[in-house]
Parts: sequence; structure tokens; C-alpha cells
Amino acid sequence: MADNGATALVDALRELGVELAFGLPGVHNLAVWEACAEAGIRLIGVRHEQAAAYAADGYARATGRLGVAVVTTGPGAANTLGATGEAMTSGAPVLVIATDIPSTLRRPGVYRGVLHETRDQAAMFAPVTKAATTTAAAADLYAEVLEAGREALRAPTGPVYLGVPTDLLTASVTRRTPVETAPPEPPDADLDAALALIERAEHPLLWVGGGAVRAGAGHAVGLLAERLAAPVVTTYHGRGVLPPDHPCLAPATAHVPAIGALWDDSDLVIAVGSDLDGMTTQNWRMPQPPALLAINVDAADAAKNYRPDHVLVGDARAVTERLAAAVPQRDGLDVLAVQTGSMRTQVAALVREEEPQAALLLDTFDRVLPADATVLADMCIAGYWVAGFHRVRGPRRLAYPMGWGTLGFAFPAALGAAASGAGRAVAVVGDGGFLFACGELATAVQERLPVTVVLVDDGGYGMLRFDQVQSGVPTRGVDLVTPDFVALAHAFGVPAEGVDGFGEAFEDALAKSLATDGPSLVAVRAALTPPPSTSPRWYRAAG
Repeated sequence: MADNGATALVDALRELGVELAFGLPGVHNLAVWEACAEAGIRLIGVRHEQAAAYAADGYARATGRLGVAVVTTGPGAANTLGATGEAMTSGAPVLVIATDIPSTLRRPGVYRGVLHETRDQAAMFAPVTKAATTTAAAADLYAEVLEAGREALRAPTGPVYLGVPTDLLTASVTRRTPVETAPPEPPDADLDAALALIERAEHPLLWVGGGAVRAGAGHAVGLLAERLAAPVVTTYHGRGVLPPDHPCLAPATAHVPAIGALWDDSDLVIAVGSDLDGMTTQNWRMPQPPALLAINVDAADAAKNYRPDHVLVGDARAVTERLAAAVPQRDGLDVLAVQTGSMRTQVAALVREEEPQAALLLDTFDRVLPADATVLADMCIAGYWVAGFHRVRGPRRLAYPMGWGTLGFAFPAALGAAASGAGRAVAVVGDGGFLFACGELATAVQERLPVTVVLVDDGGYGMLRFDQVQSGVPTRGVDLVTPDFVALAHAFGVPAEGVDGFGEAFEDALAKSLATDGPSLVAVRAALTPPPSTSPRWYRAAG
């Protein structure tokens, strides 16, 4: 194939380590599909562009590698915005490559009526990406793809948009290679100040976010916690950073009173890779700690929600390793292990008391799911229970759209996780959210993706129904006509089974579904009460 813009683009993707991408063909981007095929990059075709970005997100979360979505001009690009926003707020390294109208037909600021034209396509992406640019010349294409991919992967990770005028894909090119930049490292004086804070603390707490998972900081976090005999509380995105039975790990998020009390009782919070966002701090109702040490690659991000006493700016793994190597071993680890073990018992009892059906779901997952399964929880009541209380067996084994709260995330994101080779993907969805992207069953079948859908059918938007009932108003817009989901799956050629509740029949159906070669679905007729981790049930009063 001639060395043109499309081959330059794809060669840059290969340089970034990309072996797999997701997309939907359009008249403007067909040259990219051809170049991917020539280069050996697997480009999975989805049925809607939003699914391409979600799948790229799911792939990135499951692997830590760059997720790539390739879409066409105008409406194709616009269709990815919701999914791109979720990737932005959850820190997923996703590269959205969208074609644009030919550069020869563009007049800046003027809509001329070219097919798929937008006055400023890149501007649509500015609020939901780390960077959004449009390539101006074919000679820049190779370098700008490399720069865009590296920016997405550079901590703090997040999505990047690159627009490519379609005529550049067939233009002859020359190439330049951009220079990479190294991540920041805190100087020794900053580390000494942090160690002084730690030395004065009698009851330190590690608060661990998604930045620690993305940096691969789990071993360092565990070592620091053990040296300090300090409990570890994770955010949703931080779940899985330590094994579920680690002696320092609190078994749920801080929305559970017994876990939230660890924050209240601490005299130093060490926040590793977390911006202490509203959803995990109950909209900042949790009090300013007596002392706060933040480890964050972005100093502004570390300080935007709570005032830190000190910030160590750098990679979460590298900085935490330096701290762990410098602090002396403290007594009390055995006592802490007993405390966290007691918490696990308390949390299990709370789940059984609050919602017995959710307890059955979680127990079944713990018994039946393969060790390498990646669970993707949607914004539905069953997803809330799984996101907050499932025993996550390792880093990148749980994906949850808590960043932007995008309903309809889990199933299309599971396509990316399933295609990654990381193990079977299990999407926990409700009937309403699944219908956002049910057509992607065709993608799962065509690509023979190992994905199991656990669909909980309560006949509508259960969380919103709960909100309306609790408010004493009639239910409006939340009770839905839904299809026979088993028959729907069968229509796509997907093995499926329907059960009532989460008892033995569910366990049997799930075990059979997980053993399927390719996609499968279990439809569960059940209505669950929301867990205490959902905002209407937060235990802290508004201040």
C-alpha cells in the first residue's frame, strides 16, 4: 500500500502498541479500515458509534492500554460524546479518531452544507477530553496521532480527540516523530516533609483512588499500609487495588457508616491517586481531616476538593514506593487485621439485612465467577450493589461509570473488555440501560466475544422509581414496556435463560452461561432496594 495519510495514521497506532480498535465505517473513514487490515490491527465494527467509544473505554480499563475508537464525520463523531465524557471523568485512556470534511471544502466558521459538516467538530469534544485537535496537514498526521495517544496515556490519563480531514487520508505524507516527556518526580525535600507528617500521625488512613490502579500502585499501597498498620479505604475506581482479604483493606466504600468512621477517626489521610470527588465523599459532607497528604500526578487535582497539608506530585506507584521504603514498621497490623475481618462480617450482615436478593447475587458472583472475570456494572440498582459490595479480586476487575454516571455503559464497555483477552466480561445491567445498546448483541455474536450479560428486569428505571416513591409523588416515565429479553437474545443467536430472583436457579443459569463459547445472557426478574451507597441513602446529613 502507498505511504499515505491512512497508513501513517495506522503506523502511529502500531507504534503506540495498538492491536485492537473499535469503530463504525463511514464514507469518510474507509481508508482507515483498509489500512488497519493491511497492518494487522483488528478493527471491531459496532452498531452505533457510542458503543465504539464505550468499548474502547472498557478495553482501556481492563488492560491499562490505549483504547481506540474510529468513527466518521459529523453525526458519527457526535454520537461518541456521551461515552467520551464518561472516559474523561473516569480517567480512561481513550483515543477518539474521527474524520472531518475535506480540508479543501472547509471555510472556518461557515456552514456550507458539505456532507456531515459541522462548523467546529473538535469544539464539541473540548469539554469532555484532555485535548481536542484537528490535523491541518498530512505531513503532521503520524506525529499528531502519536502525540494524541501519548497524551491519553500520560497521567492523569483520559480521552483525547483527533480530527482528520478525510482528504488527508489519501494524501502523500512525510513523517516526523515527537519527543516524549517524562512524568514528574517529587524532590527529596518534599518526601521528607511528607515523612514528617506521617511520623506525627497516630491513626493514619490510606484513601486510594483510581489513579493508584491506573499507575499499578497496588503492591506499593499494600506495603505502605502494612508498614503503617493503617486501614485502606478505596473509592469506586480504586476497588481491586488490594486483594479482598488483605489485612488492611476496608471491605466497602465510605458510604457504609463503619467504613466512613475510619475517616472520622484518623488524624492523617494519605490520599493516593484520588481527587476526593463528591460521589465518594458524599458531596464533601465528610469533614476536612486534621491532616491531609496527597499523592497525585496533578497538584491542582489534588487540591481542588479538600485542602491538602502537603502534596507529593508524581506517579502514584513511584511515589508510594518511595514512601513505603522510608517509613519504619509500626506495631498493630494484627489488631488491624482483626478489625477489618470484623468489618467484612458487619458489611455482609448489612447487605443481607438491607436486601437479601442482593446478598444472594453477591454470594453467587463470589462462588461462580472465574478468577479472571472482569465485571462491568451499569447505573442500575443491581449495578450499584455490585459496584459497592462485590469482592473484587484484583485491579482492573471492576469497571463502573461513576465518573459521569452514564446509564447504558456496562454492556458496550464489556465488548471491549471481552475483546482484550483479559478473561470473560460480565455486564450487570438493568432492563432500561440494556436497551440503550441491545443491538450490540450482533457485534458480540459476529466477533464471538466472551461476554455474559446479567440483566435484572424490574420493568423500568428502578432507581428513579425509588426516588419518586420516596418523594411521595406518582411514578412518571420510569415504568417501561420491555421485550422478552430471552427471545430477544435468541433472535441474535445468543444463548439465554430467564429466572426469577437470585436463588439456585440463577446460580445454575449463570454457571451455564459463563461456560458458553461466546456471548450469553441471563435475564433475572427481580426488584431490588438501592444500597446505602446511593445518594438518596447517604447516612451523613447535609451540612
